[in-house]
Amino acid sequence: MLTINTALLSFGMSGKVFHAPFIAVHKGFHLMGSWERSQKNIQQIYPNTTSYPTLESLLDDKKVQLVIVNTPNQTHYHYAKAAMLAGKDVIVEKAFTTTVQEAIELKQLAKKLHRNISVYQNRRFDSDCRTLQAVLKQGLLGEIVDAEFRYDRYKPVIGPKQHKETAGAGAGLLNDLGPHLIDQTITLFGMPQQVFADIRITRPHSQVDDSFELLLYYPTMRVRLKSGMFVREATPANVLQGTKGSFIKNRGDVQETKLLDGLKPGSEDWGVETAATYGLLHTEIEGIIFKDKIPSAVGNYLDFYEEYYQAVNTGSPMPVTCDEAIDIMKIIEAAIKSNDEKRVVSVSEL
Repeated sequence: MLTINTALLSFGMSGKVFHAPFIAVHKGFHLMGSWERSQKNIQQIYPNTTSYPTLESLLDDKKVQLVIVNTPNQTHYHYAKAAMLAGKDVIVEKAFTTTVQEAIELKQLAKKLHRNISVYQNRRFDSDCRTLQAVLKQGLLGEIVDAEFRYDRYKPVIGPKQHKETAGAGAGLLNDLGPHLIDQTITLFGMPQQVFADIRITRPHSQVDDSFELLLYYPTMRVRLKSGMFVREATPANVLQGTKGSFIKNRGDVQETKLLDGLKPGSEDWGVETAATYGLLHTEIEGIIFKDKIPSAVGNYLDFYEEYYQAVNTGSPMPVTCDEAIDIMKIIEAAIKSNDEKRVVSVSEL
């Protein structure tokens, strides 16, 4: 069995919670270590790993085959490029880059150097998105007319992470949580034709956007994407309205909570939601009105790494392709343009 020697570019929350646990349990990967600038923590959890003091020392390690670029957004392009030029394959955290042009350049470089590249859109593999996919696949709602997806928080105080709270390329809520909502939308419905956006700063003294609402135009439907920092009482995160009925579901995926509690993926109930977070389906099935909660699909971020492993070994599609990541960047750029110019922007303009 081929083993992919893998190293992280940081071991903060992203590395510790969303990457290392899955790399460690998947038999097709071997966790080599992480670049750690000041605090040296990876060996406390994974004793047989290396704490690389510099990026250069990590890239110079000939045993490292795959680099996880899980650093601040504004560094993704430069670090992914450096890793590929050093002969490494890369998985880049969302947001893929800070511009469409950077995303296109990384795709072209990967093709030129024959390097594997994917983007870690893990929420595509959670129970919420998979449940929505199942409802749509079964045609339970008829033709979809409207959809609304939200990713809200209550965080009125400026956070301590300077790369997220300091104005600049890749900063702000649209670049932080927007890629999750946009990727889910593209996964479910494909690319929209047009975008209208309202992007705001709502927290006192904030330097970056912390609230946004995007309206995505499709030929026969509309999708609204919302996120904000002043939502103490959350409204349903996932709403589908169709010609036959409705599906409403709160955010319910349990994986992040378990990972933050230090639990490792692989247990029987991994990714299984409790009944309290099941979605409500109210529709008509074969002439009979149905209104009840339905069980959620099982989420599993490990499937991202399994699909990546299969792609490398068999040539199957990457779990998230560069083209899909470029499409996300196009919608983000269209949203920024729409907000600046106060108009509906066609995605084809970009």
